Amino acid sequence: MCGIFGYIGPREAAPILLRGLTRLEYRGYDSAGLTIKGEKLQTIKRKGKISELRTAVNKEKPEGTIGIAHTRWATHGKPTKTNAHPHGSCNDDLSLVHNGIIENYQELKVLLIKEKHIFKSETDTETIIHLIEKFYKGKLEVAVKKALSQVKGSYGIAVISEKEDKIVAAKKGSPLVLGIGKNEYFLASDSSAIVEHTKKVIHLQDDDILVMTRKGYHLDNLKTGINKRDIETIEWKIAELEKKGFPHFMLKEIFEQPETIKNTLRGRLEKNKLDIHLGGLSIFDDLIPKIQRIIFLACGTSWHACLVGEYLFENYLGIPVEVEYASEFRYRKPIIGPNVLVIAVSQSGETADTLAALKEAKKLGARTLGIVNVVGSEIARETECGIYLHAGPEIGVASTKAFTSQIIALHLLNIYFGKRRNSISDKQIKVLMDNLEKMPDKIRETLKLDKKIKAIATKYADVNNFLYLGRGINFPTALEGALKLKEISYIHAEGYPAAEMKHGPIALIDEKMPVVFIANRTNGTYDKIISNMEEVKARKGRIIAIATEKDQKIKRLSEHVIYVPEVFESLTPIINAIPMQLLAYHLAVLKGCDIDKPRNLAKSVTVE
Repeated sequence: MCGIFGYIGPREAAPILLRGLTRLEYRGYDSAGLTIKGEKLQTIKRKGKISELRTAVNKEKPEGTIGIAHTRWATHGKPTKTNAHPHGSCNDDLSLVHNGIIENYQELKVLLIKEKHIFKSETDTETIIHLIEKFYKGKLEVAVKKALSQVKGSYGIAVISEKEDKIVAAKKGSPLVLGIGKNEYFLASDSSAIVEHTKKVIHLQDDDILVMTRKGYHLDNLKTGINKRDIETIEWKIAELEKKGFPHFMLKEIFEQPETIKNTLRGRLEKNKLDIHLGGLSIFDDLIPKIQRIIFLACGTSWHACLVGEYLFENYLGIPVEVEYASEFRYRKPIIGPNVLVIAVSQSGETADTLAALKEAKKLGARTLGIVNVVGSEIARETECGIYLHAGPEIGVASTKAFTSQIIALHLLNIYFGKRRNSISDKQIKVLMDNLEKMPDKIRETLKLDKKIKAIATKYADVNNFLYLGRGINFPTALEGALKLKEISYIHAEGYPAAEMKHGPIALIDEKMPVVFIANRTNGTYDKIISNMEEVKARKGRIIAIATEKDQKIKRLSEHVIYVPEVFESLTPIINAIPMQLLAYHLAVLKGCDIDKPRNLAKSVTVE
């Protein structure tokens, strides 16, 4: 959940490290620090955001062309200057940054203290640098290998020594990317921090040990002995990491959705063949007719997208579908029989719980497929095949464009499977394709509601609770709307199937309670939704309805109506998500919240 950046080359390291951390701040922003290797190691750390660190660096002006840096999201130890990374050895001649969790740090710490090592922080990370110090005899990579042999848990680390001109990095379960420049090298938790310097990258794999020097790099894998990895090219541009005039990344990413959905669809609709082009899935063509059960693994927003997939797949494919919280899946005894397909869904492709659950499913014999946004990510490599979203980098912590692109990807997968199982007719495929193609324009039209939604938000900036209610395929949309509000505005919100309101939540309804109803006319349970709205109105609840344009019946029951374009029913979760994203955004702005970096959250949850 933290951001790591490293640099070795001919230029002054400090400005490059600070720039890299700024790109990675969405991964952690409780504290930040860096170590520069000059004649000695100079470490500067600060609690708070990177701006605090930048002020300190500008004042102290560390000089050197080798350095490591870190922006932290606290796990072990509260956010303080002392607990901030980098962490040093007893004599501060070694320095280390770390992302991950060391599970056996307590027993290691007891042993190291007995050996007279001096601990300064409350973190699990500090045990690693003292282990490296214990084994260090003049060759850093040897000491790192020996230290990691004692460690249980996950890590992405970068280490430097006062005595050697090199950076040693290692990875297990936490992402690291090597950037290859002209006579200079970069290390980062993801390629967003590297792309302004080079587009040539290598994604490290588990148990890789990387040594970066001024002359080049060397890579070894502790388990396989492999010492070569393919150099990949980053496809997106630096401009995609900028706000482009928007006040926040989240708002920019909301408004990007017509293009991101177009990108997810691009080159995949073969209308002349009434088929979907997903080249990487061809290895599954023999399996697809035999699939007896599908299990989705995901967390957070991705889990909500998978719930939409459950409705979609069961309706069109006739396959039993389960949507599992990845964090719970591997702590019970999941039943994986023959011809079970497990689909892991994650924006980052790094989510620790999803990755761990995926590995467990593979051990039990499941076939695996991934839906991710980040090319070359852990889940993309761990699954047999999959679909990239091509939504571009998502910087805002609260996911927006990835959610809608995931639902598009699930529609593509649904058609691809349906064609090969003969469960979807050509007529149905044509209807689905025609409606998928219309979605960018429909979203563009919906985004014109921004000013109206902002005006509605001003009426509710002082409330403490919201309810979101939907039915059928839009129950997951209600969950997602509530999550967005909680994430960035810190307003308590709950999503429910509308019919479940009578089984408890109706007790909360009074004249102060706003209730967001998802009430598209295309919904097969539209009349039921109207009845639920009547119940809320009778109890003086404040109704905000998301309804199909020209629906006059809704007006009588609602304090506010947000009219969205009419779309095909299975695509309503996408069109309904847009106003809910905008409502959450504007409420958070009115409350003065930090939109792109909400408290206690990080973009990529790479620890359990």
